[in-house]
Amino acid sequence: MPATSIDPDSGTDSLTADALMVARMRLVLSVSALLAVGVDAGEVEQQTIGSTVWLVFSGFVVYSLGVHVCTRTGQPYFQGKAIHWLDILWFTLMVLVTGGGGSLYFLFYFFVILTSSFRWGYEEGARMTMAAVVSFATCGLGTGTGSDTPQLLMRTTFLLALGHMIGHWGGSKVELRRRLALLSQVSRLSNPRFGVNRTIASTMEKTLAFFEASHCILLMRDTDTSGWVLRSVGKSDAGESVSVETIDRVSESPLMALGVEQIVLSSRLPWPMSMVRADGHACDPRTHRWHPQDEQGLRHSAAVAAMLEARSFMTAPLPMRQGEGRIYVSSHEGQFRKSDALFLAHLMNQVFPVIETIRVLDGMASEAASKERLKLSLDLHDTAIQPYIGLKLGLSALRKKAGADNPLIDDLDKLAAMAESVVADLRHFAGTVKHGADSHCEFILPHLHRQAARIKTLYGIDIQIVVDGDVHLDDRMTAEVLQLVREGLNNICKHTHAHHGRIRIGCTDGKLQIRIENEACGTIFSNFRPRSISERAAALGGSAEVTQGMGGATAVLVEIPI
Repeated sequence: MPATSIDPDSGTDSLTADALMVARMRLVLSVSALLAVGVDAGEVEQQTIGSTVWLVFSGFVVYSLGVHVCTRTGQPYFQGKAIHWLDILWFTLMVLVTGGGGSLYFLFYFFVILTSSFRWGYEEGARMTMAAVVSFATCGLGTGTGSDTPQLLMRTTFLLALGHMIGHWGGSKVELRRRLALLSQVSRLSNPRFGVNRTIASTMEKTLAFFEASHCILLMRDTDTSGWVLRSVGKSDAGESVSVETIDRVSESPLMALGVEQIVLSSRLPWPMSMVRADGHACDPRTHRWHPQDEQGLRHSAAVAAMLEARSFMTAPLPMRQGEGRIYVSSHEGQFRKSDALFLAHLMNQVFPVIETIRVLDGMASEAASKERLKLSLDLHDTAIQPYIGLKLGLSALRKKAGADNPLIDDLDKLAAMAESVVADLRHFAGTVKHGADSHCEFILPHLHRQAARIKTLYGIDIQIVVDGDVHLDDRMTAEVLQLVREGLNNICKHTHAHHGRIRIGCTDGKLQIRIENEACGTIFSNFRPRSISERAAALGGSAEVTQGMGGATAVLVEIPI
């Protein structure tokens, strides 16, 4: 599969660091080559160096210096793959003007093979190797004689063989870096407080992206209901949530017809290769030995490939202490390797023990929280709801004593309505605390509109709600977001004189962004830290900051990774 140079810790910054190092070594190489030409001309007095040679080598120094300067300034063009083709061109010119096939400067080709392989992987290294071999052979055939043919053949073979080895080792290094990056990512999965489903979905999406596959399917047996759950995500489902469905008669599905503990790799090969190599291979996890599938295994693999409409697929068992399952990764066009299937199994061995631990801790926390919620609901009823009910009754009695011409009647009615609204909210909140959140939470927009309508009634503040794109949140995240928004709106009501506000919610680059903004109202912007909102955001693995909006408005921006 294609590979990119991504450092597990520093991310794509490693590309810039590698490009800068390569540019620095290219500059050293060019200066050394120019000095070598000068020393060679000085040692033999009868030897004259043509102006073409000086021009080419001096031009390479200028070129190397320019690339180094542009790389240091962060120009993306000089950090990409095109720069290696320019190197091939320069090295070909140097070989051509210094004797063709007999030139010692053919060794410079290894510089571009080495740098391209260890930065971009085997495929790019193989391209550079073939380009170097063709360029060197062309120069040798165009400038040499018949007596130079053995030397040209040896050097070309040496360049091809060593270039292939360098490309292979460079590709292995890049692939290892990518795998370490993925293992580092899955070790920092979604916040466990969002539940097991979010963690599983995150793992499937990262696996799909890593292998550049078409589909990723996870088939698991639910330990609570003994039923089977099928989760799937496809390459065309970018930005969509993972599909979840329950399967009753799983024994009839081709997905469970393969060996329980086997790692299976199946690829539909073209006709000439299919006569030499088997389409399907299985690996015993105990011995780590691959062997061709038997006739029955090939039939099962063919059924799975037809079901997934895949040219190649790989599957591995899930290492679950309670329950069982398999993961399938398929591709419509690409071909997977045995090392890919083994790494998929290794990845599942790293992830699923963590997932099962999260499941156990989640169950323990839910049981403890249920008892604590009952206690809190009773305390809330006695300490908060009862005083407000008494306040409401007192206001009603005071309203009855006031005459019809009393100027405070409207204010008393407003206070009584406010107290009644607070009592209703508190009773609803106490019920939520006692029984817990609903298993299925509505889309967040209706909740926000109800909060905005309530604030408009009580405080006269118009709240505009904007949702950018499709925002899919589960019940836990919805509850957390509503609480964050409620805190922000309460701050607007208590600490500002604004008559207008706005809430903007959207998902960008894997982060949920919540922006709560209120108008300036003639006040001077001051930077502060909303303690409650910041603490809630930090508990979710995110952050909160206060920024200045248009016209001096104050905006609280909350970002939460999802």
